[in-house]
Amino acid sequence: MKKLERMLDHIKKTLQDHFDPDELLVLDVSEAHRGHSGFQEGGESHFDVTITAAQFAGMSRLAQHRAIHTVLGPQIMDRIHALALTVRSA
Repeated sequence: MKKLERMLDHIKKTLQDHFDPDELLVLDVSEAHRGHSGFQEGGESHFDVTITAAQFAGMSRLAQHRAIHTVLGPQIMDRIHALALTVRSA
């Protein structure tokens, strides 16, 4: 990840490149968690992702989430506190 690239942009690009989704929405919802565990000043700690892609067809919810976590990898997952996922198959 480039040093100046925003985490939101990196998550979005990574998911777009790997899953080629029909729908992809990535929101930084960190401010809504101010005062809670894991909040960091400047945001980029809590994200909501909605993704619809053909690759998720036939997968259990757990398998869908694991696939996303694997694609994002430790370089992203170790730097954020929370990732809420809404996953649909196309």
